[in-house]
Amino acid sequence: MATTLTPYLSFDGTTREAFAFYEKALGAKIEKMMSYADMPAMPAGDPGCADGQPPSGPGIMHACLALPGGAMLFAGDTPPGMPYDGVRGVMLAIQYDTIDQAHGAFHALSRGGQVTMPLAPSFWARTFGMLTDRFGVSWAVNGEPLAFGEA
Repeated sequence: MATTLTPYLSFDGTTREAFAFYEKALGAKIEKMMSYADMPAMPAGDPGCADGQPPSGPGIMHACLALPGGAMLFAGDTPPGMPYDGVRGVMLAIQYDTIDQAHGAFHALSRGGQVTMPLAPSFWARTFGMLTDRFGVSWAVNGEPLAFGEA
């Protein structure tokens, strides 16, 4: 089996909203959206049970987003009673075959967020830009990759 690496984001009660936004912005499909209330019962003493009780309620325990081309993005809301520190120290890099695809995703993701580097040519792609979306997730968007030395 091939090794895959799938980002797993944590949100403070906004996973449902964030994934609806990403589904539209990235042309993706939500494959799973499981709330804490949907979880199967956990045995007493399970380390996932705070104060002996499993998390419950409408918060999202696990969500799966399938992107075109097969990449996946997972996320969930921080369990009740656990601190949420935001999404820090990570950036999601996304590559597109064309400049137009990159522009579409970049502009969609930046709605309500902050552009930290506008789209512009780079030595590794015909266009590249960075942003932080309205949910606090940082993105690096690449369009039409270049072979080194091709720029």
